[in-house]
Amino acid sequence: MQSEQFIYGYYFGAQTSSNDIHQLEQLQNDKPYWLHFDYKAEGTSKWLQEQSGLNQVVIDALLNDETRPRASVFNDGILISLRGVNLAANSNPEDMVSIRLWFSKDKVISTRHRTLLSVKDIANDFTAGEGPKTPAQFVSLLAERLIARMSETIEEIEDKVSEIEESILLSSNYSLRNELSDLRRQIISLRRYLSPQREAMQQLLSEKVTLFSSEEKIQLRETTDHLIRFIEDLDSIKDRAAVSQEELSNRLAEQMNGRMYVLSIVAAIFLPLGFLTGMLGINVGGIPGADNEYAFAIFALMLGLIVSLQIWVFKKNKWF
Repeated sequence: MQSEQFIYGYYFGAQTSSNDIHQLEQLQNDKPYWLHFDYKAEGTSKWLQEQSGLNQVVIDALLNDETRPRASVFNDGILISLRGVNLAANSNPEDMVSIRLWFSKDKVISTRHRTLLSVKDIANDFTAGEGPKTPAQFVSLLAERLIARMSETIEEIEDKVSEIEESILLSSNYSLRNELSDLRRQIISLRRYLSPQREAMQQLLSEKVTLFSSEEKIQLRETTDHLIRFIEDLDSIKDRAAVSQEELSNRLAEQMNGRMYVLSIVAAIFLPLGFLTGMLGINVGGIPGADNEYAFAIFALMLGLIVSLQIWVFKKNKWF
């Protein structure tokens, strides 16, 4: 349920009609619950500082703007920071959205600033009476949905790389270089955030974490395997993009060299012709053929013979 004090609030394991948390003042601490805040909203810091009962280190982490994916065991709970792809309209997927959680056996307190669809889905499940029954189930479900939503973004990047690879085979142009550069930037950004998220998931599977049941550990392990596969896919796509960019650069260089070669041949052909016409075009006395009415035709024929001789020499030497 949404409130002016928080974004979502639900009790775990309650019936549909009684699982909503309406006011923080009426919070029943004897029941396991989930509270989700906007860490920049008014009142969030005050409630965390004065009423949450959390350690100051945990509070600072929940309110921190900059976070790195991690999972740290702290006293009787776990401090978790995860990231999901930004699927909002007119946004870049690599501009990932972070969520911070304090997770213990009887509560989950989470904070974010930008909307995460995975969190919204879980809130809808609570409203429909199908939400997770325990805090541990909540964390494993959230991690699974965050990572599952990455698959569409990674598939889109892979499809774009495949399209560029096909375009390079058909025709090469400079616009493809910009597309490849953008894709490589997206891949690098996603890879930079997913690597520490893999470490965070592996920390949740460590023997120090005892809050998960064996079934939830299996689910977390499957989620971690999917994340590792996505990272491997990104590495593969990054290599393909690098090879495509190198191939495109080579093809563009060959095109440029071909054009320069043609211009060099044309310049070589016209160089002696320009020299001869320049010599006969100076305005001084004694120019040969000045008084001969056939001089121009003879000179033009001579130029044609010179061009024919040059072409023969070029072809004999396989210059074109």
